Amino acid sequence: MINLILFGPPGSGKGTQASRLVEKYNLLHISTGDLFRYNMKNDTPLGLEAKSYIEKGELVPDSVTINMLKAKVDENPDVAGYIFDGFPRTTPQAEALDELLEPKGGVSSLLMLDVPEEELVGRLLERGKTSGRKDDLDESIIRNRQEVYRNETMPIFDYYFKKGVSTKIWGVGSLDKVFSRLCLELDAL
Repeated sequence: MINLILFGPPGSGKGTQASRLVEKYNLLHISTGDLFRYNMKNDTPLGLEAKSYIEKGELVPDSVTINMLKAKVDENPDVAGYIFDGFPRTTPQAEALDELLEPKGGVSSLLMLDVPEEELVGRLLERGKTSGRKDDLDESIIRNRQEVYRNETMPIFDYYFKKGVSTKIWGVGSLDKVFSRLCLELDAL
């Protein structure tokens, strides 16, 4: 079983590459953003719990997010593995994910799409022209998101590096070239 964390800053191409990896390796793509939207839209018990925090302007506790992930994993036992996108973002979340995946072989690999900041800014500004996302049209917001990623999320790379499963993948080039680099790492697992 392949349990993959696809990692990288906003604009690095995680979503695009995840969809290609899902198809090639029969993996289930688990995006925490999609999970939150689904659970809240459908008023599941976890969605209602998440809404109760959001409506008060509070952060949703990690336990709620982990329970959403656990439910999604438990609903899909017959896949060849999972791609986690947007999770974990903190060390406590990484520890919780390790515990969740322990019976399934643990985290196989964290693959980080490594892209220079100026390239990321350019990509996001381009994406903003077609996506309708206002946060992708404002360079100062984009740069702030990059800074938050470096300070708050990047330590997850080091956490898994100490476990021997983090790898940087050069994320610049054609979609096919980046995909080939990812596949080389996955095929070696």
